[in-house]
Amino acid sequence: MMRSRLQRLLMIVACVTASAPLATQATQATSRLPPAADQELARDIFKSLVEINTTHDHGSTDAALAIQSWLLKAGFLPADVILLYPPDHPTKGNLVVHYHGKGLAKPLLFLGHLDVVAAASNDWSFDPFRLTQKDGWFYGRGTIDMKNGDAALVESLIRLKRERFVPDRELIVALTADEEAGGDANGPAFLLKEQRQLIDAEMAINLDGGGGQLKNGLPVLFEIGTSEKTYVTYTLETTSPGGHGSLPGPENAIYRLAAALSRIEAYRFPVMLTPTTRSYFKQQAELSTGPSSSDLRAVATTTPDLAAATRLSQNVFYNALLHTTCVATLITGGHAENALPQRAKATMQCRMMPGDTAAHVESMLVNEVNDPKISVTMDSTPVVSPESALTPAIMSKIATVAHSMWPNVPVVPSMATGFSDDRQTRNAGIPSYDVSGLWMDADENRAHGRDERVGVQAFDESIEFTYRLIKAMATH
Repeated sequence: MMRSRLQRLLMIVACVTASAPLATQATQATSRLPPAADQELARDIFKSLVEINTTHDHGSTDAALAIQSWLLKAGFLPADVILLYPPDHPTKGNLVVHYHGKGLAKPLLFLGHLDVVAAASNDWSFDPFRLTQKDGWFYGRGTIDMKNGDAALVESLIRLKRERFVPDRELIVALTADEEAGGDANGPAFLLKEQRQLIDAEMAINLDGGGGQLKNGLPVLFEIGTSEKTYVTYTLETTSPGGHGSLPGPENAIYRLAAALSRIEAYRFPVMLTPTTRSYFKQQAELSTGPSSSDLRAVATTTPDLAAATRLSQNVFYNALLHTTCVATLITGGHAENALPQRAKATMQCRMMPGDTAAHVESMLVNEVNDPKISVTMDSTPVVSPESALTPAIMSKIATVAHSMWPNVPVVPSMATGFSDDRQTRNAGIPSYDVSGLWMDADENRAHGRDERVGVQAFDESIEFTYRLIKAMATH
Protein backbone atom coordinates (compact mmCIF):
# COMPACT_ATOMS: atom_id res chain seq x y z
CA MET A 1 0.00 0.00 0.00
CA MET A 2 1.08 3.56 -0.59
CA ARG A 3 -0.30 4.59 2.65
CA SER A 4 -0.24 7.95 4.53
CA ARG A 5 1.95 6.51 7.22
CA LEU A 6 4.55 5.72 4.55
CA GLN A 7 5.55 9.37 4.19
CA ARG A 8 4.55 10.73 7.57
CA LEU A 9 8.06 10.66 9.07
CA LEU A 10 9.64 14.07 9.31
CA MET A 11 9.49 17.26 11.36
CA ILE A 12 7.21 16.01 14.16
CA VAL A 13 8.24 17.89 17.28
CA ALA A 14 7.42 16.36 20.66
CA CYS A 15 5.35 18.20 23.23
CA VAL A 16 7.04 18.91 26.53
CA THR A 17 5.50 16.28 28.79
CA ALA A 18 6.16 15.71 32.46
CA SER A 19 6.91 12.08 33.27
CA ALA A 20 4.21 10.33 35.25
CA PRO A 21 5.21 8.24 38.28
CA LEU A 22 6.11 4.68 37.34
CA ALA A 23 3.07 3.23 39.14
CA THR A 24 0.76 5.58 37.25
CA GLN A 25 2.40 4.70 33.94
CA ALA A 26 1.99 0.98 34.67
CA THR A 27 -1.70 1.45 35.53
CA GLN A 28 -2.32 3.46 32.36
CA ALA A 29 -0.54 0.85 30.23
CA THR A 30 -2.62 -1.96 31.73
CA SER A 31 -5.86 -0.09 31.09
CA ARG A 32 -4.96 0.17 27.40
CA LEU A 33 -4.66 -3.58 26.94
CA PRO A 34 -7.47 -5.94 25.96
CA PRO A 35 -8.49 -8.76 28.33
CA ALA A 36 -5.95 -11.58 28.35
CA ALA A 37 -8.12 -13.97 26.33
CA ASP A 38 -8.75 -11.33 23.64
CA GLN A 39 -5.08 -10.41 23.58
CA GLU A 40 -4.16 -14.05 22.98
CA LEU A 41 -6.84 -14.46 20.29
CA ALA A 42 -5.72 -11.32 18.47
CA ARG A 43 -2.12 -12.51 18.45
CA ASP A 44 -3.18 -15.92 17.11
CA ILE A 45 -5.15 -14.29 14.29
CA PHE A 46 -2.27 -11.91 13.58
CA LYS A 47 0.25 -14.75 13.41
CA SER A 48 -1.92 -16.76 11.05
CA LEU A 49 -2.49 -13.80 8.73
CA VAL A 50 1.19 -12.81 8.58
CA GLU A 51 2.11 -16.40 7.75
CA ILE A 52 -0.34 -16.58 4.84
CA ASN A 53 1.46 -15.18 1.80
CA THR A 54 -0.88 -12.56 0.32
CA THR A 55 1.48 -10.85 -2.10
CA HIS A 56 0.11 -9.98 -5.53
CA ASP A 57 1.19 -13.27 -7.11
CA HIS A 58 -0.44 -15.38 -4.38
CA GLY A 59 -3.60 -13.34 -3.80
CA SER A 60 -5.75 -12.92 -0.71
CA THR A 61 -8.30 -15.74 -0.95
CA ASP A 62 -6.50 -18.01 1.52
CA ALA A 63 -6.48 -15.25 4.13
CA ALA A 64 -10.15 -14.48 3.51
CA LEU A 65 -11.02 -18.17 3.96
CA ALA A 66 -9.07 -18.33 7.23
CA ILE A 67 -10.95 -15.32 8.60
CA GLN A 68 -14.25 -16.76 7.42
CA SER A 69 -13.50 -19.92 9.40
CA TRP A 70 -12.77 -17.99 12.61
CA LEU A 71 -15.98 -16.00 12.33
CA LEU A 72 -18.16 -19.03 11.59
CA LYS A 73 -16.73 -20.77 14.67
CA ALA A 74 -17.54 -17.62 16.67
CA GLY A 75 -21.23 -17.93 15.76
CA PHE A 76 -21.61 -15.76 12.68
CA LEU A 77 -24.09 -17.10 10.15
CA PRO A 78 -22.74 -18.17 6.73
CA ALA A 79 -25.05 -15.61 5.06
CA ASP A 80 -23.27 -12.84 7.03
CA VAL A 81 -19.69 -13.89 6.19
CA ILE A 82 -19.49 -13.70 2.42
CA LEU A 83 -16.48 -14.57 0.26
CA LEU A 84 -16.48 -12.77 -3.11
CA TYR A 85 -13.97 -12.50 -5.93
CA PRO A 86 -14.04 -11.44 -9.57
CA PRO A 87 -14.78 -14.45 -11.81
CA ASP A 88 -11.48 -14.07 -13.65
CA HIS A 89 -9.45 -13.54 -10.45
CA PRO A 90 -10.30 -16.38 -8.04
CA THR A 91 -7.21 -15.75 -5.91
CA LYS A 92 -8.28 -12.15 -5.22
CA GLY A 93 -10.81 -12.97 -2.53
CA ASN A 94 -12.68 -10.40 -0.47
CA LEU A 95 -14.57 -11.12 2.74
CA VAL A 96 -17.63 -9.02 3.63
CA VAL A 97 -18.97 -9.43 7.17
CA HIS A 98 -22.33 -8.14 8.38
CA TYR A 99 -22.96 -7.57 12.08
CA HIS A 100 -26.66 -6.76 12.42
CA GLY A 101 -27.98 -3.91 14.55
CA LYS A 102 -31.17 -2.06 15.40
CA GLY A 103 -31.39 -0.23 12.09
CA LEU A 104 -31.54 3.24 13.65
CA ALA A 105 -29.16 4.67 11.04
CA LYS A 106 -27.43 3.69 7.82
CA PRO A 107 -24.71 1.05 8.17
CA LEU A 108 -21.12 1.84 9.05
CA LEU A 109 -18.33 0.32 6.93
CA PHE A 110 -14.90 -0.68 8.27
CA LEU A 111 -12.15 -1.34 5.72
CA GLY A 112 -8.91 -3.31 5.75
CA HIS A 113 -6.88 -4.84 2.92
CA LEU A 114 -5.44 -8.35 3.08
CA ASP A 115 -2.70 -8.10 0.46
CA VAL A 116 0.91 -7.13 1.16
CA VAL A 117 3.85 -6.01 -0.96
CA ALA A 118 6.47 -8.53 -1.98
CA ALA A 119 9.38 -9.25 0.36
CA ALA A 120 12.85 -10.43 -0.66
CA SER A 121 13.72 -13.05 1.96
CA ASN A 122 17.46 -12.67 1.36
CA ASP A 123 17.30 -9.03 2.46
CA TRP A 124 15.54 -9.74 5.76
CA SER A 125 16.97 -10.70 9.14
CA PHE A 126 13.91 -12.94 9.63
CA ASP A 127 11.58 -14.97 7.44
CA PRO A 128 9.17 -12.26 6.22
CA PHE A 129 6.28 -14.74 6.15
CA ARG A 130 6.71 -16.00 9.69
CA LEU A 131 5.74 -13.85 12.67
CA THR A 132 8.83 -13.42 14.83
CA GLN A 133 8.71 -11.83 18.28
CA LYS A 134 11.99 -10.34 19.51
CA ASP A 135 12.96 -7.56 21.92
CA GLY A 136 9.43 -6.17 22.17
CA TRP A 137 8.71 -6.26 18.42
CA PHE A 138 6.69 -8.40 16.05
CA TYR A 139 8.55 -8.85 12.74
CA GLY A 140 6.97 -9.97 9.47
CA ARG A 141 5.59 -8.72 6.18
CA GLY A 142 2.31 -6.93 6.81
CA THR A 143 2.88 -6.31 10.52
CA ILE A 144 2.47 -2.59 9.79
CA ASP A 145 0.71 -2.60 6.43
CA MET A 146 -1.79 -3.85 7.40
CA LYS A 147 -2.46 -7.24 8.92
CA ASN A 148 -2.36 -5.65 12.36
CA GLY A 149 -5.54 -3.78 11.42
CA ASP A 150 -7.12 -6.88 9.88
CA ALA A 151 -6.49 -8.85 13.07
CA ALA A 152 -7.92 -6.00 15.16
CA LEU A 153 -11.13 -5.93 13.12
CA VAL A 154 -11.61 -9.70 13.21
CA GLU A 155 -10.88 -10.02 16.94
CA SER A 156 -13.20 -7.12 17.74
CA LEU A 157 -16.05 -8.75 15.81
CA ILE A 158 -15.58 -12.00 17.72
CA ARG A 159 -15.41 -10.16 21.05
CA LEU A 160 -18.56 -8.15 20.33
CA LYS A 161 -20.37 -11.31 19.24
CA ARG A 162 -19.38 -13.08 22.46
CA GLU A 163 -20.64 -10.11 24.49
CA ARG A 164 -23.93 -10.11 22.54
CA PHE A 165 -23.45 -6.45 21.73
CA VAL A 166 -26.30 -4.99 19.66
CA PRO A 167 -25.26 -1.86 17.76
CA ASP A 168 -27.67 0.93 16.85
CA ARG A 169 -26.90 0.29 13.21
CA GLU A 170 -25.48 -2.49 11.09
CA LEU A 171 -21.71 -2.85 11.05
CA ILE A 172 -20.02 -3.97 7.84
CA VAL A 173 -16.40 -5.10 7.74
CA ALA A 174 -14.82 -5.52 4.30
CA LEU A 175 -11.42 -7.23 4.16
CA THR A 176 -10.30 -6.78 0.60
CA ALA A 177 -7.83 -7.67 -2.12
CA ASP A 178 -5.30 -6.00 -4.35
CA GLU A 179 -4.80 -2.60 -2.73
CA GLU A 180 -1.01 -2.75 -2.97
CA ALA A 181 -0.81 -3.61 -6.66
CA GLY A 182 -2.83 -0.64 -7.78
CA GLY A 183 -5.68 -2.98 -8.50
CA ASP A 184 -6.15 -5.26 -11.48
CA ALA A 185 -8.77 -6.76 -9.15
CA ASN A 186 -9.09 -4.07 -6.49
CA GLY A 187 -11.48 -5.27 -3.81
CA PRO A 188 -13.51 -2.14 -2.98
CA ALA A 189 -13.75 -1.19 -6.66
CA PHE A 190 -15.07 -4.66 -7.50
CA LEU A 191 -17.51 -4.68 -4.59
CA LEU A 192 -18.84 -1.20 -5.31
CA LYS A 193 -19.38 -2.04 -8.96
CA GLU A 194 -20.83 -5.53 -8.58
CA GLN A 195 -22.21 -5.76 -5.02
CA ARG A 196 -22.79 -2.17 -3.90
CA GLN A 197 -25.67 -3.18 -1.62
CA LEU A 198 -23.34 -5.36 0.46
CA ILE A 199 -21.06 -2.50 1.51
CA ASP A 200 -23.20 0.61 1.06
CA ALA A 201 -22.82 2.75 4.16
CA GLU A 202 -23.17 6.20 5.66
CA MET A 203 -19.42 6.42 6.09
CA ALA A 204 -16.29 4.28 6.06
CA ILE A 205 -13.54 3.90 8.64
CA ASN A 206 -10.32 2.64 7.05
CA LEU A 207 -7.69 1.24 9.42
CA ASP A 208 -5.06 1.70 6.69
CA GLY A 209 -3.87 5.07 7.95
CA GLY A 210 -4.17 7.61 10.71
CA GLY A 211 -3.12 6.65 14.23
CA GLY A 212 -0.59 7.86 16.74
CA GLN A 213 2.87 9.34 16.32
CA LEU A 214 5.63 9.02 18.89
CA LYS A 215 8.78 11.07 19.29
CA ASN A 216 11.45 9.72 21.63
CA GLY A 217 8.88 7.28 22.94
CA LEU A 218 6.35 9.97 23.88
CA PRO A 219 2.95 10.45 22.22
CA VAL A 220 2.89 13.60 20.09
CA LEU A 221 -0.38 13.53 18.18
CA PHE A 222 -3.14 11.26 16.97
CA GLU A 223 -4.14 11.59 13.33
CA ILE A 224 -7.48 11.16 11.60
CA GLY A 225 -7.05 10.93 7.85
CA THR A 226 -9.66 12.86 5.89
CA SER A 227 -8.03 13.06 2.47
CA GLU A 228 -5.22 11.86 0.27
CA LYS A 229 -3.30 12.93 -2.77
CA THR A 230 -4.14 11.31 -6.10
CA TYR A 231 -1.50 9.93 -8.41
CA VAL A 232 -1.45 10.45 -12.14
CA THR A 233 1.33 9.19 -14.40
CA TYR A 234 2.63 10.77 -17.61
CA THR A 235 5.04 9.53 -20.26
CA LEU A 236 7.49 11.99 -21.80
CA GLU A 237 8.96 10.80 -25.10
CA THR A 238 11.12 12.17 -27.88
CA THR A 239 12.95 10.83 -30.93
CA SER A 240 16.01 11.73 -32.97
CA PRO A 241 17.49 10.45 -36.28
CA GLY A 242 20.13 8.25 -34.62
CA GLY A 243 23.24 7.13 -36.48
CA HIS A 244 26.74 5.90 -35.77
CA GLY A 245 28.07 6.65 -32.29
CA SER A 246 31.29 8.02 -33.77
CA LEU A 247 29.44 10.93 -35.42
CA PRO A 248 27.48 12.77 -32.69
CA GLY A 249 25.50 15.79 -33.78
CA PRO A 250 23.08 18.34 -32.33
CA GLU A 251 20.05 16.00 -32.36
CA ASN A 252 20.19 13.61 -29.42
CA ALA A 253 16.97 12.27 -27.87
CA ILE A 254 18.62 11.53 -24.53
CA TYR A 255 20.08 15.02 -24.13
CA ARG A 256 16.81 16.63 -25.22
CA LEU A 257 14.81 14.64 -22.70
CA ALA A 258 17.37 15.22 -19.94
CA ALA A 259 17.15 18.98 -20.43
CA ALA A 260 13.36 18.85 -20.16
CA LEU A 261 13.54 16.76 -16.99
CA SER A 262 15.90 19.29 -15.45
CA ARG A 263 13.39 22.06 -16.12
CA ILE A 264 10.62 20.04 -14.49
CA GLU A 265 12.85 19.29 -11.50
CA ALA A 266 13.35 23.00 -10.91
CA TYR A 267 9.64 23.78 -11.12
CA ARG A 268 7.45 23.97 -8.02
CA PHE A 269 3.68 23.81 -8.30
CA PRO A 270 1.71 26.59 -6.60
CA VAL A 271 0.96 26.36 -2.88
CA MET A 272 -2.40 24.69 -2.27
CA LEU A 273 -4.11 24.24 1.08
CA THR A 274 -7.23 22.31 1.97
CA PRO A 275 -9.31 22.58 5.15
CA THR A 276 -7.44 19.50 6.40
CA THR A 277 -3.90 20.69 5.69
CA ARG A 278 -4.66 24.19 6.99
CA SER A 279 -5.88 22.69 10.25
CA TYR A 280 -2.89 20.34 10.33
CA PHE A 281 -0.36 23.17 9.98
CA LYS A 282 -2.20 25.25 12.56
CA GLN A 283 -2.06 22.47 15.13
CA GLN A 284 1.54 21.64 14.29
CA ALA A 285 2.40 25.26 15.03
CA GLU A 286 0.92 24.84 18.50
CA LEU A 287 2.93 21.66 19.09
CA SER A 288 6.22 22.97 17.73
CA THR A 289 8.80 24.84 19.77
CA GLY A 290 11.49 25.57 17.18
CA PRO A 291 11.87 28.30 14.57
CA SER A 292 9.50 26.50 12.22
CA SER A 293 6.58 27.28 14.54
CA SER A 294 6.02 30.76 13.12
CA ASP A 295 6.26 29.45 9.54
CA LEU A 296 3.71 26.73 10.29
CA ARG A 297 1.35 29.35 11.67
CA ALA A 298 1.96 31.66 8.70
CA VAL A 299 1.03 29.07 6.06
CA ALA A 300 -2.15 28.13 7.95
CA THR A 301 -3.71 31.55 7.41
CA THR A 302 -6.42 32.27 4.85
CA THR A 303 -3.75 33.78 2.59
CA PRO A 304 -0.66 31.58 3.11
CA ASP A 305 2.69 33.30 3.55
CA LEU A 306 4.59 32.15 0.46
CA ALA A 307 8.01 32.88 1.95
CA ALA A 308 7.14 30.68 4.92
CA ALA A 309 5.88 28.00 2.54
CA THR A 310 9.20 28.10 0.68
CA ARG A 311 11.14 27.59 3.89
CA LEU A 312 8.89 24.75 5.04
CA SER A 313 9.14 23.11 1.63
CA GLN A 314 12.78 22.31 2.32
CA ASN A 315 11.29 19.46 4.33
CA VAL A 316 10.06 16.82 1.88
CA PHE A 317 6.98 15.95 3.93
CA TYR A 318 5.82 19.54 4.32
CA ASN A 319 6.59 20.13 0.64
CA ALA A 320 4.24 17.27 -0.23
CA LEU A 321 1.51 18.76 1.97
CA LEU A 322 1.82 22.16 0.31
CA HIS A 323 2.13 21.30 -3.37
CA THR A 324 1.18 18.97 -6.14
CA THR A 325 4.44 17.19 -6.97
CA CYS A 326 5.83 15.50 -10.08
CA VAL A 327 8.96 13.35 -10.14
CA ALA A 328 10.75 11.27 -12.76
CA THR A 329 10.68 7.64 -11.67
CA LEU A 330 11.75 5.70 -14.79
CA ILE A 331 13.87 6.52 -17.84
CA THR A 332 14.91 4.60 -20.94
CA GLY A 333 16.80 5.62 -24.05
CA GLY A 334 18.89 4.36 -26.91
CA HIS A 335 19.19 0.87 -28.34
CA ALA A 336 22.90 0.11 -28.66
CA GLU A 337 26.17 1.15 -27.03
CA ASN A 338 27.72 2.28 -30.31
CA ALA A 339 24.67 3.96 -31.83
CA LEU A 340 23.17 7.40 -31.37
CA PRO A 341 19.81 7.22 -29.59
CA GLN A 342 16.70 7.23 -31.73
CA ARG A 343 14.29 7.39 -28.79
CA ALA A 344 14.25 8.43 -25.14
CA LYS A 345 11.36 8.05 -22.73
CA ALA A 346 10.69 8.97 -19.10
CA THR A 347 7.91 8.15 -16.66
CA MET A 348 6.75 11.07 -14.56
CA GLN A 349 4.53 10.31 -11.58
CA CYS A 350 2.58 13.21 -10.13
CA ARG A 351 0.72 13.38 -6.83
CA MET A 352 -2.11 15.87 -7.02
CA MET A 353 -3.50 17.86 -4.14
CA PRO A 354 -7.25 17.48 -3.55
CA GLY A 355 -8.85 20.03 -5.86
CA ASP A 356 -6.09 19.90 -8.48
CA THR A 357 -6.82 18.32 -11.86
CA ALA A 358 -4.94 16.14 -14.32
CA ALA A 359 -5.58 18.69 -17.05
CA HIS A 360 -3.93 21.42 -14.99
CA VAL A 361 -0.94 19.22 -14.14
CA GLU A 362 -0.47 18.23 -17.76
CA SER A 363 -0.58 21.84 -18.90
CA MET A 364 2.12 22.72 -16.35
CA LEU A 365 4.31 19.85 -17.55
CA VAL A 366 3.92 20.85 -21.20
CA ASN A 367 4.74 24.44 -20.27
CA GLU A 368 7.91 23.46 -18.38
CA VAL A 369 9.04 20.97 -21.02
CA ASN A 370 8.72 23.83 -23.50
CA ASP A 371 9.73 21.63 -26.42
CA PRO A 372 7.31 20.61 -29.19
CA LYS A 373 9.55 17.63 -30.02
CA ILE A 374 8.74 16.03 -26.65
CA SER A 375 5.30 14.50 -26.26
CA VAL A 376 3.55 14.47 -22.87
CA THR A 377 0.93 11.73 -22.57
CA MET A 378 -1.24 10.81 -19.60
CA ASP A 379 -1.05 7.04 -19.05
CA SER A 380 -4.54 6.62 -17.58
CA THR A 381 -7.30 8.73 -16.08
CA PRO A 382 -6.69 9.17 -12.34
CA VAL A 383 -9.17 8.17 -9.67
CA VAL A 384 -9.60 11.50 -7.90
CA SER A 385 -10.17 11.26 -4.15
CA PRO A 386 -12.28 14.13 -2.75
CA GLU A 387 -11.69 15.30 0.79
CA SER A 388 -14.12 13.98 3.42
CA ALA A 389 -15.48 16.60 5.79
CA LEU A 390 -14.51 15.91 9.40
CA THR A 391 -17.65 16.91 11.27
CA PRO A 392 -17.57 17.83 14.98
CA ALA A 393 -19.67 14.75 15.78
CA ILE A 394 -17.22 12.35 14.12
CA MET A 395 -14.20 14.18 15.51
CA SER A 396 -15.67 14.10 19.02
CA LYS A 397 -16.39 10.37 18.94
CA ILE A 398 -12.93 9.43 17.71
CA ALA A 399 -11.23 11.86 20.09
CA THR A 400 -13.20 10.46 23.03
CA VAL A 401 -12.01 6.94 22.23
CA ALA A 402 -8.41 8.08 21.76
CA HIS A 403 -8.47 10.05 25.02
CA SER A 404 -9.91 7.08 26.90
CA MET A 405 -6.57 5.40 26.25
CA TRP A 406 -4.13 8.28 25.76
CA PRO A 407 -5.47 11.27 27.74
CA ASN A 408 -4.98 14.76 26.32
CA VAL A 409 -3.14 13.68 23.17
CA PRO A 410 -3.85 16.22 20.39
CA VAL A 411 -6.21 14.77 17.77
CA VAL A 412 -5.30 16.18 14.35
CA PRO A 413 -6.90 15.82 10.90
CA SER A 414 -4.38 14.86 8.25
CA MET A 415 -3.93 14.31 4.52
CA ALA A 416 -2.09 11.25 3.23
CA THR A 417 0.63 11.95 0.69
CA GLY A 418 0.14 8.45 -0.69
CA PHE A 419 -3.15 6.77 -1.54
CA SER A 420 -5.34 3.97 -0.24
CA ASP A 421 -8.67 2.32 -0.97
CA ASP A 422 -10.36 5.48 0.33
CA ARG A 423 -10.30 6.77 -3.23
CA GLN A 424 -12.76 4.05 -4.17
CA THR A 425 -15.28 4.67 -1.39
CA ARG A 426 -15.00 8.46 -1.54
CA ASN A 427 -15.70 8.43 -5.26
CA ALA A 428 -18.73 6.26 -4.56
CA GLY A 429 -20.12 8.98 -2.29
CA ILE A 430 -19.12 7.33 1.01
CA PRO A 431 -17.18 9.77 3.24
CA SER A 432 -14.08 7.90 4.44
CA TYR A 433 -11.73 8.43 7.36
CA ASP A 434 -8.41 6.80 8.22
CA VAL A 435 -8.36 5.80 11.88
CA SER A 436 -5.91 3.32 13.37
CA GLY A 437 -5.07 2.61 17.00
CA LEU A 438 -1.45 1.89 16.10
CA TRP A 439 1.34 4.10 17.44
CA MET A 440 4.59 4.43 15.50
CA ASP A 441 7.77 6.41 16.00
CA ALA A 442 7.98 9.40 13.66
CA ASP A 443 11.59 8.52 12.84
CA GLU A 444 10.94 4.90 11.86
CA ASN A 445 8.72 3.43 9.22
CA ARG A 446 9.46 0.02 7.76
CA ALA A 447 6.21 -0.54 5.89
CA HIS A 448 7.04 -1.99 2.46
CA GLY A 449 10.67 -2.30 3.60
CA ARG A 450 12.98 -4.92 5.07
CA ASP A 451 12.41 -6.19 8.62
CA GLU A 452 8.94 -4.63 8.79
CA ARG A 453 7.88 -4.59 12.43
CA VAL A 454 5.34 -3.38 14.96
CA GLY A 455 5.77 -2.96 18.70
CA VAL A 456 4.21 -5.78 20.73
CA GLN A 457 2.57 -3.34 23.14
CA ALA A 458 1.53 -1.08 20.27
CA PHE A 459 -0.18 -4.04 18.60
CA ASP A 460 -1.99 -5.06 21.78
CA GLU A 461 -3.19 -1.50 22.39
CA SER A 462 -4.43 -1.21 18.80
CA ILE A 463 -6.65 -4.23 19.42
CA GLU A 464 -8.29 -2.54 22.40
CA PHE A 465 -8.62 0.76 20.55
CA THR A 466 -10.32 -0.87 17.56
CA TYR A 467 -12.83 -2.62 19.82
CA ARG A 468 -13.67 0.66 21.60
CA LEU A 469 -13.85 2.56 18.31
CA ILE A 470 -16.31 0.13 16.75
CA LYS A 471 -18.57 0.31 19.81
CA ALA A 472 -18.46 4.11 19.88
CA MET A 473 -19.11 4.54 16.17
CA ALA A 474 -21.93 1.98 16.30
CA THR A 475 -23.90 4.26 18.63
CA HIS A 476 -26.11 6.61 16.65
